[in-house]
Amino acid sequence: MARRTPSGFTLIELLIVMSLIVVLAGIGLATHSNAQRRAREAVLKENLFRMRDSIDQYYADKNEYPSALDALVTGRYLRAVPIDPFTDSAVTWQTTMSEIDAANPSAQPGVFDVKSGSDRTAMNGTQYSDW
Repeated sequence: MARRTPSGFTLIELLIVMSLIVVLAGIGLATHSNAQRRAREAVLKENLFRMRDSIDQYYADKNEYPSALDALVTGRYLRAVPIDPFTDSAVTWQTTMSEIDAANPSAQPGVFDVKSGSDRTAMNGTQYSDW
């Protein structure tokens, strides 16, 4: 009498395959979320660099700091105030005002520096608001 080979998969084979799929999906999900965070951090660094550069150009042209970030837009140093990628808003930027200039005491203090308005912690352990 010929022995018949069973067709299909056993329960153990299916469980092993399912376990491998779950492990690989978990690794992929963790990698994806880290990549998104790194991308947002790169956007934040670029936005800060562009705004700080625009503030410096404004000061070099007008010998005073802008009164607000919107002055960079009206002066055509920026097309628009960029959006903070961690707060998803263009109005949450934290500005640092300049000191009063002893050489020109009548000049009004303006925006000297800009930082993120986020209270979250970066991947390197620092606060985004400290960048």
